[in-house]
Amino acid sequence: MLASILAAAAASQAPALPAFMTGCWDLTEGDHWTQECWMEPKASLMLGASREGSGDKLKSWEQLRVELGSDGKVVLWASPHGRAAVPFEARNSSATTVEFTNVRHDYPQRIHYELKGEKLEAEISLIDGSKPVRWTYVREKR
Repeated sequence: MLASILAAAAASQAPALPAFMTGCWDLTEGDHWTQECWMEPKASLMLGASREGSGDKLKSWEQLRVELGSDGKVVLWASPHGRAAVPFEARNSSATTVEFTNVRHDYPQRIHYELKGEKLEAEISLIDGSKPVRWTYVREKR
């Protein structure tokens, strides 16, 4: 009985995956566009993808995943252009915000997401916040 109570308490304290990111998000500025899509959390995993371009020309794309590791840490794995995935560990998080960091990576070292009303804001930067690149997405309309 005590073991099941302790297991339930530990599970309730496990870090949550950033469910607020679920869905497809768009940013269009003139001819330039960016799309980012995230599957809902299931089995301790969220899968994502992004692509960016101008008109009908693709500039970049990325495969993403956020997972709860066996060590209990939430990690975002980013794989731009299909290269080897780079880990970013979740630091500050709430029901509407999450920050992932990797100080050993060249750039970015910090990836921040925040849901503000109906918009998803994303920012990448160095760990101190310098050299920021920001996106403000709206939910994709279907």
